Amino acid sequence: MLEQLLIFTRGGLILWTCKELGNALKGSPIDTLIRSCLLEERSGLASFNYDAAGAGYTLKWTFHNELGLVFVAVYQRILHLLYVDDLLAMVKREFAEVYDPKRVEYSDFDETFRQLRKEAEARAEEMKKAKQVNNKPVNDGRKQGQGKKVGGFEGGNKNKSEANGDADDNGKNRKLENGHSNGNHHVVVEGSRGTVVTNGKENESSNTGAFDVSKLQKRRGKGTKKTDTVVSKGSKEDPKKKITKKNRVWDDSPAAPKLDFTDPVEENGNENVEVVAADQGESMMDKEEIVSSDSESEEDEEGKDAKPDTKKKGWFSSMFQSIAGKANLEKADLEPALKALKDRLMTKNVAEEIAEKLCESVAASLVGKKQASFTRIFSTVQAAMEEALVRILTPRRSIDILRDVHAAKEQRKPYVVVFVGVNGVGKSTNLAKVAYWLLQHNVSVMMAACDTFRSGAVEQLRTHARRLQIPIFEKGYEKDPAVVAKEAIQEATRNGTDVVLVDTAGRMQDNEPLMRALSKLIYLNNPDLVLFVGEALVGNDAVDQLSKFNQKLADLSTSPNPRLIDGILLTKFDTIDDKVGAALSMVYISGSPVMFVGCGQSYTDLKKLNVKSIVKTLLK
Repeated sequence: MLEQLLIFTRGGLILWTCKELGNALKGSPIDTLIRSCLLEERSGLASFNYDAAGAGYTLKWTFHNELGLVFVAVYQRILHLLYVDDLLAMVKREFAEVYDPKRVEYSDFDETFRQLRKEAEARAEEMKKAKQVNNKPVNDGRKQGQGKKVGGFEGGNKNKSEANGDADDNGKNRKLENGHSNGNHHVVVEGSRGTVVTNGKENESSNTGAFDVSKLQKRRGKGTKKTDTVVSKGSKEDPKKKITKKNRVWDDSPAAPKLDFTDPVEENGNENVEVVAADQGESMMDKEEIVSSDSESEEDEEGKDAKPDTKKKGWFSSMFQSIAGKANLEKADLEPALKALKDRLMTKNVAEEIAEKLCESVAASLVGKKQASFTRIFSTVQAAMEEALVRILTPRRSIDILRDVHAAKEQRKPYVVVFVGVNGVGKSTNLAKVAYWLLQHNVSVMMAACDTFRSGAVEQLRTHARRLQIPIFEKGYEKDPAVVAKEAIQEATRNGTDVVLVDTAGRMQDNEPLMRALSKLIYLNNPDLVLFVGEALVGNDAVDQLSKFNQKLADLSTSPNPRLIDGILLTKFDTIDDKVGAALSMVYISGSPVMFVGCGQSYTDLKKLNVKSIVKTLLK
């Protein structure tokens, strides 16, 4: 049964709902659809499943892009209604005829919808019956004796001897050795030479098909001897020289200068030198990045050259269309431009799955829309793609860490940040960069060494803490990281520390024991922010990492509302040139914003993600 059907504008104004249905929806499936699909460029999907508040709904939708309307149908997922797509298409067509931008109420549309619904249900029922008739097994009448299966053939006119190829009185058909009959043509196999006779005549050319095994063996033997002879001759003419390894001569000169830049420590581990705090200048987080627009005109010219629609339709037709405009854009008109954009995104390291979904969403937002005059289809599609990319990369909610830190300070509790991610992405290094940035804003910081799995992890974090002159809470190795983090937060509360940065062990998304330990740490300590640290070098793997991290955190958590990833810290951003697609893939698959970008080896090399710069690079 259909639960609800709504018609609203892209601005969020509800124009009409079905009063006849009048079912109160559990939860907020429409709001979730808008936030999770329509605003996140997932409108190209066929449907959306909503599971919350004890309800299981399926939502389907369609757009009228020229009028800016959205049509959404909601029904129970278990029902699998077949007429919803047809009903939405008919409602869209009928409502477009009565739509007036000045009207905000359409109570007279109730009767029209009632007729459309009956028509759609009747059509679906007829299709269901027709499908059942087509799938019904056909009765060929074998049980009634209408036909016999004799000798592997159908029909009762032939007897078994004819089917097996027995000879008749005239001798026209002879029984073959393989048991089949070929009518007037017959084949007789005689002797060891394999003479073939067709229609009573010997086929001389067929004699070559028979062979003697002894002759074949002799030929093979000859070939082997000949090959061996050639090889032996070659070895005599060009003998290999024996190469002797020279002995290495070790130089007794004094050793090179020591390349150890860590702080000096005595052999017994006690520090004997006063460490100077690392002061490398202002962090790049507080600097605004300026996006140059020098090459915009060049990019526009490149975009106007050799576009797919000009190749297919010719110069004159494309020029006439750009001047006069087109009544309504169709999907076939958009496909060449969308394919070119998809290939461009994939060359920028965007995951193929993400690029395809983006193109489907852009197509859904443009189909049926009237194209403006003096514009090309490729320019229209590229402008829509640019808007979609900006909308995806722009955070849905404001995350200001400094503001949240001061809010937690007023409540007399520390602000806790947990760094998670796979192995070798740079969690500890970028944790130190975040600590340096917080110190510049007069925020007291404490590190928690909760990587009790990797050898050297505690020593690495201890070195950063010593250089930054901030306290570190550690309990060594082979400890429960969840308990270590809890004790660190308690210590920070007693000392009045503003922020606790929790370092965790790197783990692959498929390692269930380590993922279970991470889920326990997050559930037990309830941090204010969970940061996923990922590399900018990954492409398709970014989708797998983030999706499985979120899935494992949700599945392994004992809380009904599990904590997932809140933000992303993208590392090694200075090594990828223009291959910035990993940022888009990570944000799209998780819905979490990129909060920090690591771009170097020093403590100052941490900056914000410039959305305009990323979008410009992706479409360049």
